[in-house]
Amino acid sequence: MRRQAFLKTVLAAAVFPFAIFFAPAKAADQETIKVGILHSLSGTMAISETVLKDVALMAIEEINAKGGVLGKKLAPVVVDPASNWPLFAEKAKQLISQDKVAVVFGCWTSVSRKSVLPVFEELNGLLFYPVQYEGEELSKNVFYTGAAPNQQAIPATEYLMSEDGGGAKRFVLLGTDYVYPRTTNKILRAFLKSKGVADADIMEAYTPFGHGDYQTIIASIKKFASAGKKTAVISTINGDSNVPFYKELGNQGLKATDVPVVAFSVGEEELRGVDAKPLVGHLASWNYFMSLKNEKNDAFKKKWADYARAKKLPGVSKPLTNDPMEATYIGVHMWAQAAAKAGSVQTDKVIAAMAGQTFAAPDGFTVKMDEKNHHLHKPVFVGEIRPDGQFDIVWKTSGPIRAQPWSPFIAGNEKKKDEPSGRSK
Repeated sequence: MRRQAFLKTVLAAAVFPFAIFFAPAKAADQETIKVGILHSLSGTMAISETVLKDVALMAIEEINAKGGVLGKKLAPVVVDPASNWPLFAEKAKQLISQDKVAVVFGCWTSVSRKSVLPVFEELNGLLFYPVQYEGEELSKNVFYTGAAPNQQAIPATEYLMSEDGGGAKRFVLLGTDYVYPRTTNKILRAFLKSKGVADADIMEAYTPFGHGDYQTIIASIKKFASAGKKTAVISTINGDSNVPFYKELGNQGLKATDVPVVAFSVGEEELRGVDAKPLVGHLASWNYFMSLKNEKNDAFKKKWADYARAKKLPGVSKPLTNDPMEATYIGVHMWAQAAAKAGSVQTDKVIAAMAGQTFAAPDGFTVKMDEKNHHLHKPVFVGEIRPDGQFDIVWKTSGPIRAQPWSPFIAGNEKKKDEPSGRSK
C-alpha cells in the first residue's frame, strides 16, 4: 500500500509538476489577518517599549472580541529587535516578507524607524509609529501617531519662557546621542534664536544609549545655571538612562525651583523605578497623561488595569498608562477602522481610507488623522511631576493642533509639500 501511494504521488508530480508550489494555504491563515508588533523587549529601550507591545495586544483582543476585521480575527506576530537598530530592519523584512503581516505597529527611537523605513517603502508595507519624533520625514508607508515638534517640543519651550513657566532665559539641551535629540535640538536652537536667545545662553550635551553616570553633566548644568539668568533643561534622554539621570538630579539637590527640567521622553512608566519625591515640580510635555480626568481615560485605564492583571504583566500591582501607549492604542483601532472602510487590508487601499479617520481618544478629544500628512491632530499638555510619579497638568492647548512634519525653523522646508510621496524625503 505504501508503494502504491508513493507511485501515485510521483505520477501526480509528473503530470502536474507545479502542483506542490500551489498547495492551498492553511485554514488558519485564511481565517485570520496577521499583524506585526515590532518593539524592543530587551536591551536599553525595553523599559519603554515592552508596554507598547502589551497595549497593542490588548487593542487586538478588543477588536477580535467585536468580530475582528472584515469578518476575520487578527493574529499578532510579535518579534524582539532587542534595541539593536540594524536588527529592526531584519525583523521588519521578516514580518512583511515571511510572516505576510498586513500592518506593523512598532519602533520607538527615530534610529529604529529610520532603519526600517527603506524596508517598508521597498516592500510597500505599512508601519504605525507611536512615539514623538523630530519630524523632517514624511513617508507614504508610515502613519505617525506620536507628536511632531510643533505638538510637543515647541509648545513646551514656549511654556518655559512664559511667566507661568518660570520665564527661562538660558537653556540646556540634553539628549541621547542620535537623530531625534540632535534634530529636535537643531529646531529648538533656531526657535530660541528667533526669540532673541543668544548662543552663549544655550548649552548642548549628549550621552550614548544606556549611559548611567550623570554626575559630571549635572555638575556642569549647575555651573551653567549659576550665571544669574533663569535656566531650564530640555531633556531628550531616551530609555533606561532616564533612571540614573533623575536619581542624580535628586542626589545633587537640583530642584525644579532652581532649574526646571522638561522631558519629552519621560512619562509614568519611566518614573516607575525612581523615587519621585525629589523630582516634584519637574516637567514633561506629552499629548496624554494618565492623570487626565475624563470618561474616555477612565475607561482606558480600567481596560488596561484589567488586562494587566489578567495577563499577570510586570508591574501589575501598579498598572500605568502613558502617551506612547495611548498613541499605540489609537493607531491599532484607526487601522482597523480604515481596513473596514476600505473593505481590504491591502496597503494602498488602507492608506487611502486612513485619511480623515477619527477616534475618541483617552486624552479627552476626538483626534483626527490628517487628510494629507499622515500625522494625527493632537492636543498638547505640560505636566508637573507629583510625589507619586504622576503628573499635574499645568498647561494645555484648547484642542488638537495639526502637525508640521517639516519644521518652519529648518531652512528650506518652506519648499516642501505637506503630503507623503512614495519615498521619504
